[in-house]
Amino acid sequence: MFCGQCGNQVAEGSANCPRCGAPTGSGAPASAGPPRPAGPSHAAARPGSGAAVQGFNFDAARLSQADRISGAASVVLLVSLFLPWFTASAGPFGGSASGMTAHGYLWVVFLLCLGIVAFLVFGAGFAEIDSRLPVGREMILLAATGLNLLLVLIAFFVRPNGFGVVSIGWGFGAFVGLIAAIVAFVPLALPVLRARSGR
Repeated sequence: MFCGQCGNQVAEGSANCPRCGAPTGSGAPASAGPPRPAGPSHAAARPGSGAAVQGFNFDAARLSQADRISGAASVVLLVSLFLPWFTASAGPFGGSASGMTAHGYLWVVFLLCLGIVAFLVFGAGFAEIDSRLPVGREMILLAATGLNLLLVLIAFFVRPNGFGVVSIGWGFGAFVGLIAAIVAFVPLALPVLRARSGR
């Protein structure tokens, strides 16, 4: 049955809605569907259809294990962009530069990581979002994490040039970022590779 106040689906026999706390009148017969929206803050009807869209209701169970791994790894990758990626040393003197400082195009990775996390949050919050996507959620995430991995690989292996007595090496942030980019991509790529190989 559905809550008469907010339209959230409520388990049979519940006295109150777990979302808004409104009494459900569990003795009354269950409604056949959610009530009509009272305003923009409630469920809104999609233009051109009579179906009602439920409001945002975060449920992590809507995310697969691969989604969760990729989301967590994308957060780690985002943080790693601001850690020291490269070190410079000249005799007793030294310094470091973050990935963002050394390679400006890593801002694309930053934006993609934010997009991946937001996409997963929306996917866990709206039950019907998958049915409205032009392609599957996994393919969108695979494309985003694959592009991230490509850019991180380029940034990792294209070190800034040293000059004179200055030598350039990798900092720990580069390794954290590379591992995170791989971890975000692999769980999404494995099912596709298995499907193509016929396993």
